[in-house]
Amino acid sequence: MSLVPRGTNELSSPWIQAGRLAFLALYAVTVLAALAWVFSNVRQIDPQNRAVVLHFGALDRIQNAGLLVAWPRPVEQVILLPAADRVLERRVENLLRSDAALQADRVASFATPVSDALAGSGYLLTGDAGVVQLDVRVFYKVTDPYAFVLQGEHVLPALDRLATRSAVALTAARDLDTILVARPELMGSDNQAAERRERLRGDLVQGLNRRLADLAATGQGLGIEVVRVDVQSSLPGPAVSAFNAVLTASQQADKAVANARTEAEKLTQAARQEADRAVQVAHAQASERLAKASADTATVLGLAKTQGSDPQMLLRLYRERIPAILRQAGSVTTVDPKDDFRLIIQGAGQ
Repeated sequence: MSLVPRGTNELSSPWIQAGRLAFLALYAVTVLAALAWVFSNVRQIDPQNRAVVLHFGALDRIQNAGLLVAWPRPVEQVILLPAADRVLERRVENLLRSDAALQADRVASFATPVSDALAGSGYLLTGDAGVVQLDVRVFYKVTDPYAFVLQGEHVLPALDRLATRSAVALTAARDLDTILVARPELMGSDNQAAERRERLRGDLVQGLNRRLADLAATGQGLGIEVVRVDVQSSLPGPAVSAFNAVLTASQQADKAVANARTEAEKLTQAARQEADRAVQVAHAQASERLAKASADTATVLGLAKTQGSDPQMLLRLYRERIPAILRQAGSVTTVDPKDDFRLIIQGAGQ
């Protein structure tokens, strides 16, 4: 029989030891959780970010890149924002054609056309009653962290509405050719069309910043500034085929006109060459005939010049050349020019 005291057995029992270990573990976990809570807002702020510290919900301070030391929640709340020089991108989905409209376009036909509620989705009306589709991407920076934090989740929807309003106003004030190249045949006659198309982006940036400034003046600023806008314009799908057909017809007409001008130029050159050749041949023949005539009349002209000094020259020439002429005749009949009688000569056909 053992003589160990009863209290000693109770203190050394396995259940008491397990409870003691569990208490120590719970105590350690509590201490670690308390330390994690105390240092929860002690963090490193990256260079591309900055932090806004709220003290019991009120704006307290702004921390740029570096080590941030703040009280834990709910004493202080830390909200991370982009740095002042960081540019963010936002695609304006309100200007795009909705999924319901795209689905309706796929199943639409002549018997079941697209409803009026979906027909104009994603399309903007131009000043010359044209229709265009814009894909707008807005690049902005956070300039007022306090206003940006106060607006919170309302910043991006408000930016979408402002961009949509500005795009609608600018599109309605322009014709189709100052937004995109709808009629290339007019580009040659209008040198400022490309400049006006490039100006659309700058006008959109100015319009957005002006509306943001108006909101800030009323105490409802979003705390952002637009630095750049990318606009990709396109025609509606059903209108693309029509514009392509017009463009093809214009190109074919220009080609036909160019071919006709080329053929006319060829004919003109051929006619000019033929005329030049005819003139050259005429000049050559005239020169030849003139030379022959000069050679034929040289003797006569020479005799005419010497006739005054020798009156008997013609008679001598007549006597020298008449025998050769008479020898070529079959018969010769002479008539006295002083005789009054008339001689009847029988012709070859009698």
